[in-house]
Amino acid sequence: MSKNPGSDTSAAGANPFGDLMKMFEQFKVPGVDMSAIAEARRKDMEALAEANKAVYEGLQALANKQAEMLRQAVEGIQSAAGGGVSDPAKQAELARKACEKTLSDMKDMAEIASKSQAAAMASITQRATQNMQEIKNMMQPK
Repeated sequence: MSKNPGSDTSAAGANPFGDLMKMFEQFKVPGVDMSAIAEARRKDMEALAEANKAVYEGLQALANKQAEMLRQAVEGIQSAAGGGVSDPAKQAELARKACEKTLSDMKDMAEIASKSQAAAMASITQRATQNMQEIKNMMQPK
């Protein structure tokens, strides 16, 4: 990257590909649009950023769900211990409810992970499709 004061890419909203595009322009190859190639790579990076954001949000949702599950489990243990349940039928009912709740929570977590993965893949797939179209367009004679 250039150290010129006029090409500071750390400023908000600056084009981080500006210096790269200048470098590409030095190597003028007949029939190859270097600015289109640089723009395509910029779009690739945006798609990856979107995919990473989707994964991050999914991980946050999973962490929140796990924290909620832990909180509910602790509350359940405290209420069972405080209630002094000695009837075997009530103990069996509490255990059944705990298993049902755990299975429901696991299903919710699987859905969160699946949605996160689908969102990330959708972003990457969309960009891959666009890439293929850009390549087709570049290959056509002008």
